Amino acid sequence: MQHIIMSMYKGCSDAELVDLLNGGSREAFDEIYRRNWSAMYLAAFNMLQDEDACMDVVQDVFVWIWNKRGSLEILSLKSYLISAVKYKVANVIRKLKLRQSFFDQIETEEPSFNNVSSELELKELREVLLQFTAELPDRCREVFDLSRNEHLSNKEISQKMGISEKAVERQMTIALKRLKVSLMRLFLFSILLFLML
Repeated sequence: MQHIIMSMYKGCSDAELVDLLNGGSREAFDEIYRRNWSAMYLAAFNMLQDEDACMDVVQDVFVWIWNKRGSLEILSLKSYLISAVKYKVANVIRKLKLRQSFFDQIETEEPSFNNVSSELELKELREVLLQFTAELPDRCREVFDLSRNEHLSNKEISQKMGISEKAVERQMTIALKRLKVSLMRLFLFSILLFLML
C-alpha cells in the first residue's frame, strides 16, 4: 500500500505537491524532499564547501517548509527552494564573519565592547577556541599556537619546528578548516536555539 502511495505522488507536478503539502500531506513533503534535496545540497556546497554545514542548511530549509505548510504560495518550487538555501547560507556566512571579527580581539587585555552581550559573545568564543585547540593533533596544535598566540610567520615556525614552510601551511590549512567547521556548528546551534525561544 505504501509503495502505491509513493508511486502516486511521484506522478504529481511540483504545483500539485505544494497544494497537497498545504493540505498537510506528509507524503507530498517526502516527495518534495526526494526530488530536491540533492540540488539544494549542491547549491549550498558551492558556497560553503562543508558537508555537515550544507546538510544543516538543507535540513533547516525543509523544517521551515514543513512548518509553513498551509500558507505556502510558490510559483516555481525548485527556484523557491534554491533561493531559500542561498538565503540560509548567506546568514551562515554573515554570522561567521561577525564571529571572526572577534578573533583578533581575543588576546587583547581590554576588548572594546560596549555591552554585556558582546562580552558574553567573546567569552563564548574563547571557550570554543580553547576546546578547538585542545582537539587538534599535536603538530597541528603547535603550529596553530605559534601562529595565533606567538604571532610567528610561517618561515619562523618552520625554522623553530624544523619542518618545511609547506608543512606549516598544510597544518595551518587543516587547523583553519576545522576552526571554520567548529564555528559554523556553533552559529547554526545558536540560530536554532534562537528560533526555539
